[in-house]
Amino acid sequence: MTGIRFRTATADDWPAIWPVWHRVVAAGGTYVWDPDTGSDDARRLWMVPPPGAVFVAETEDSGIVATAQLKPVQPGAGDHVANAGFMVDPDAAGGGIGRRLAEHVLDEARRRGFRGMQFNAVVETNERAVALWRSLGFDVVGTVPRAFRHPTAGEVGLHVMYRDV
Repeated sequence: MTGIRFRTATADDWPAIWPVWHRVVAAGGTYVWDPDTGSDDARRLWMVPPPGAVFVAETEDSGIVATAQLKPVQPGAGDHVANAGFMVDPDAAGGGIGRRLAEHVLDEARRRGFRGMQFNAVVETNERAVALWRSLGFDVVGTVPRAFRHPTAGEVGLHVMYRDV
């Protein structure tokens, strides 16, 4: 893949985001959403309104290969802490796109005035994601035992991870 570009997504990007979203969620091992979620429901879950934002990573030869969502983790008195979600097309995984997109979103969170970033549900068996987040300065601040029904590992924990931005 050549020429990776990161930008804020628009509503017109959904048809290109959907295949990435669907492949990641349908696999069943990383997100709590129903693997059979359809495009319209997925769009409502992912394409968050302001003050949230959605970002994409695109390449010259493959188009959109990853997406991220950034939003306040809580309203009101908790809106200074961000929440984010990341999805990389399985065909593009392992090439550093997820790390670069995460760095972009962390920079964007800082630019928007967030003081920290919290992930509410990192599946403990998703070792690649846990290692990435740790390498970017996130700590596991708690684990909810048996909170995720993994399709092959059974009931596994969900980590809550945090870092200052």
